[in-house]
Amino acid sequence: MILVVDSHPYRYEAESLARMFLRGEELKISENAQIPTGEDYIYTGVFGEKISVSASVEGKTLSMEDFSSENQCTKMELLLYKILSVLTGVTPKWGTLTGIRPVKLALSYMDAGMSGEEVRNKLKTERLVSDEKLDLLLSTAEHEKAIRALSGPESVSIYISIPFCPSRCSYCSFTSHSIEKAARLIPQYVELLCEELRETAKLMDELGLRLETVYMGGGTPTVLTTEQLDKVLSTVRTNFDMNTVRELTVEAGRPDTITPEKLEVLRKNGVGRISINPQTMDDSVLEKIGRKHTAADVVSAYRLARSFGFESINMDLISGLPGDDLEKFRRTIDAVLEMEPDNITLHTLTVKHGANLAPEAKTVLGRTADEMNEHAFKKFADAGYFPYYLYRQKGTVDNLENTGFCKPGKEGVYNVFIMDETHTILATGAGGVTKLKAPHGPKIERLANFKFPYEYVDRFALLSERKDGIRDFYERYPL
Repeated sequence: MILVVDSHPYRYEAESLARMFLRGEELKISENAQIPTGEDYIYTGVFGEKISVSASVEGKTLSMEDFSSENQCTKMELLLYKILSVLTGVTPKWGTLTGIRPVKLALSYMDAGMSGEEVRNKLKTERLVSDEKLDLLLSTAEHEKAIRALSGPESVSIYISIPFCPSRCSYCSFTSHSIEKAARLIPQYVELLCEELRETAKLMDELGLRLETVYMGGGTPTVLTTEQLDKVLSTVRTNFDMNTVRELTVEAGRPDTITPEKLEVLRKNGVGRISINPQTMDDSVLEKIGRKHTAADVVSAYRLARSFGFESINMDLISGLPGDDLEKFRRTIDAVLEMEPDNITLHTLTVKHGANLAPEAKTVLGRTADEMNEHAFKKFADAGYFPYYLYRQKGTVDNLENTGFCKPGKEGVYNVFIMDETHTILATGAGGVTKLKAPHGPKIERLANFKFPYEYVDRFALLSERKDGIRDFYERYPL
């Protein structure tokens, strides 16, 4: 399939929307105004007030036009959606929305004075969002609104990257390294990470920033030894003002990395929220995706963690996994609900180029993740869980979403802060990306740490220079 972008700056939007209909098919971009002959194409052109869109798919061709000098990108997307839904038979439930933060969009309309019903009507008519997704979106927005109100101009959160795992899952595209390959790096990595945390704490004091949440993710942080885990967490506890911290989360992630000794270290250092992530409770699917544990291991790890008195335990699940089907998925939902975790995050499988699963993309994209999600949403609601944060990713099966559910009072606050872009997130460790949010405005800037652990170790001395970018930002956008 060729996408022709003719005389307009909306290439990204046209490409993102087109990919929602192609189900893994290759898309080539052309800025040559000539419409190709003899092959499938999508044409988008803007000339003055004229917006022209046409497409040919498997011998069927359709064209539409509109005339407007305002909101031309949105109107081009609307035409493109209508044409491609007719030609492909695909009708994405999120309509023309391609961004990863639909809740933030809804909240921006509410902040401008629109009621929930007005937001619903706007997104339904102008963006063709389905009633089903509007219900999910507006329910989530109401819960996010209450959490983001906790943040002030001086608020920041800390992200701590531990980019190591026991093994690499087939769907994973993160910069994480199996413990076998990276073991020699970890001791030095931990030492330098602690140094970066100390520098970050000093910088926060200097700038008068207040710490709201701390999130240690990865990777799998509990792949560290008990001593290494204690070293990182005690560095946080002794260098930052923890009196203002609302939530300290560690992704325990893989149940095969959880031990009584590590759980004791987490509790000793004030960790109140952890994740134990089965992804599925079917052993055959676990094996297919490269997880080195069983469903029984998940149950054992969960019961052990409960015995240590954590205030909140999250469990991640993924719909649309290879080898899974609707019946297996239903059993997974039942098994997880039987354990009664405080949070459940339901991810829809996302196939990215960096994942080992990428070559199977076309096969995976045909799965019934939508049915799986519908079933899960109903079961969660019946069990007393509600959606409190939501985001989307490119390449997600059936163009669906990732949604966090929780019991009342058990929201993962960091998740809302980062997805809503409520305040600055200071990232530490390899692969971490600091996101600087202006205290009194929408301005956002990013500062990336070195991506790979070996780069982080070898070039650590240069990180201090990057911290100067944080000072510069707050000089330009003061508290």
